[in-house]
Amino acid sequence: MDKIILTGDRPTGKLHLGHYVGSLKRRVELQNSGEYDKIFIMIADAQALTDNADNPDKVRENIIEVALDYLSCGLDPAKSHLFIQSQIPELTELSFYYMNLVTVSRLQRNPTVKSEIQMRNFEASIPVGFFTYPISQTADITAFKATTVPVGEDQLPMLEQAREIVRKFNSVYGDTLVEPEALIPKNTVCSRLPGTDGKAKMSKSLGNCIYLSDSEDDVRKKVMSMYTDPNHIKISDPGNLEGNTVFTYLDAFATDAHFAQFLPEYPNLEELKAHYQRGGLGDIKVKRFLDAVLQSELAPIRARRKELEQDIPAIYEILRQGSIAAQKAAAKTLAEVKASMRINYFDDAELIQAQQEKFNSGV
Repeated sequence: MDKIILTGDRPTGKLHLGHYVGSLKRRVELQNSGEYDKIFIMIADAQALTDNADNPDKVRENIIEVALDYLSCGLDPAKSHLFIQSQIPELTELSFYYMNLVTVSRLQRNPTVKSEIQMRNFEASIPVGFFTYPISQTADITAFKATTVPVGEDQLPMLEQAREIVRKFNSVYGDTLVEPEALIPKNTVCSRLPGTDGKAKMSKSLGNCIYLSDSEDDVRKKVMSMYTDPNHIKISDPGNLEGNTVFTYLDAFATDAHFAQFLPEYPNLEELKAHYQRGGLGDIKVKRFLDAVLQSELAPIRARRKELEQDIPAIYEILRQGSIAAQKAAAKTLAEVKASMRINYFDDAELIQAQQEKFNSGV
């Protein structure tokens, strides 16, 4: 069986460091590893519309932003199919069939759905499309027969529900769908990078994001204003690492090579942490080091993006070709699903012949 990856993002804004360290960087590594036969990367505009139905322009305008971020980070259309979710109508039809295999109470128990509803203050006014997201996500995954889905730990309940739907379908209609496995980030810090203000999550509305497309000056300003230890007032004071955003970012990004290049007086991050904890190391020095680390990571991405921005029609053509390839794969799966469910009436020669014989015999 082929090894296939399905992953993607909602186009509700430019991608930020949380996306990069949590998934984008890993996707590029997986793409270039040669371990996978096919990789499908989806811009999930249909899913984004479930809670942005009154503002479709927000979704429409951000498709190109996400695509530019993808390509500038190293995703290669020669190795990965980059496509737009809404352009694959087979996904909607698969979702419709899967809805019959899930109860309302089971959807209500999904921890990820519950937390997302609470975060968006939907309460009793939950859009049906948003509520049934686990079902549409199952359609996304199974349409491409994905064996592997890279997810953070907070998304595991969604994937488990997809696995349940696959098992239910196969038990009712026969072995047809592939049950996917989760691929968790190796660095647990990367699974949910906090905002620059120390909040649990980066959010455009909170203004606590560092975007991949930010200028060098913008990155520096955001780093220098980052939340640290509020009790670390004087340089001589012992510093606390817990909840200290600067050190969380260093956990996610800093390597020994960065120390050799930008802060050679420390051999590694552990030594820097030890000095900060015992006192005698100021926040400004640590922030300047973090800025150097991030600038070195983002500079080539920023430069590549500037090049790509010069030919936007070419970006849309990449997405068009990727969507054509994705639809071809999804159509094949849908045909197999309909055959298993015995609703492929016009393709079932045996059914047509049997019905003819029935009427010929006068039964």
